[in-house]
Amino acid sequence: MDAQPDEEAQNLLAPVSFSDKLTEHDLTLTRGKTVTAQINTGLLCNQACKHCHLGAGPDKKEVMTPAVMDEVVEYVRRGDFEMVDITGGAPEMVPDIEYLVKELSRCVPNMIFRSNLTAIGGNGYKSLLKLLADKKVSIVASLPSLNMAQVDSQRGTGVFDKSIESLRKFNAVGYGCEKTGLMLSLAVNPSGAFLASPQVGMEKKFKRDLLNKHNIVFNNLFTFNNVPVGRYRGWLESSGNMAGYILKLADSFNSCAVSGAMCRTQVSVNWDGYLYDCDFNLAEAIPLGGVPTHISETSSPPEEGTEVAVSDHCYACTAGAGFTCGGAIDA
Repeated sequence: MDAQPDEEAQNLLAPVSFSDKLTEHDLTLTRGKTVTAQINTGLLCNQACKHCHLGAGPDKKEVMTPAVMDEVVEYVRRGDFEMVDITGGAPEMVPDIEYLVKELSRCVPNMIFRSNLTAIGGNGYKSLLKLLADKKVSIVASLPSLNMAQVDSQRGTGVFDKSIESLRKFNAVGYGCEKTGLMLSLAVNPSGAFLASPQVGMEKKFKRDLLNKHNIVFNNLFTFNNVPVGRYRGWLESSGNMAGYILKLADSFNSCAVSGAMCRTQVSVNWDGYLYDCDFNLAEAIPLGGVPTHISETSSPPEEGTEVAVSDHCYACTAGAGFTCGGAIDA
């Protein structure tokens, strides 16, 4: 299904539209069984990363209220989902986030909590970390590089050291360690206008270097291409990299990655309770099915076989090895 967002905002300079690219390969992007509900709890974040597709930051007021949290819990219960994926912003900064985790843990067998590694490192989040461990919630933590200068350039001064400190705290309660069942995965994305490195090689390097240099262990690593929307799009444009980056994505289109796209088995719920095919369509205000739909207005997940709304930013999820949910165990 072709999305109809703002024309100027969606002119990504792709040589062929993503929709036409699918047609060229005799493909359609349709849903399989929707098993995951990704919950975007809001735009509040202690960082303002240049690669953020949402434009999240410390000054944002958009956060999920307790009333919407209750509606989310009921939607997840009605939908009989297999997994919930909690994201943001920095979800740990959202008031009542522990309430949401506790209630959702009663509805689904598997949960993911996405962390930027710096918010949860503060002493004020000890109870949240304990709760996540008690409920066996998988952690997907974002660490874009092993190079301090690159991380601090992308995410802010001192972020690398704070991230290492947080990883040690995760290890201390059993995350990433053998036989604990507490899964700790790292999400790695490029710090510039280039595509993600091969995942297998990156995982080996991160495991070796984090263990040898910092005595840190983790389970899995996932590499992702940055999606050219939100603050990252602004950086691409201001740095003169927009056209070249879009061409890289389009030239790296992998038809085999379409079948594994996360939007086929996942639905995204915004902080206000409205539904989207994915967090990137959410960022671009492209609603599920082309019509704004609130979780209170539907009794079930999107039906199998329905078309996914696509736009040219979808090239980021189908370039190279593609972009999975990062916890199908994915950040």
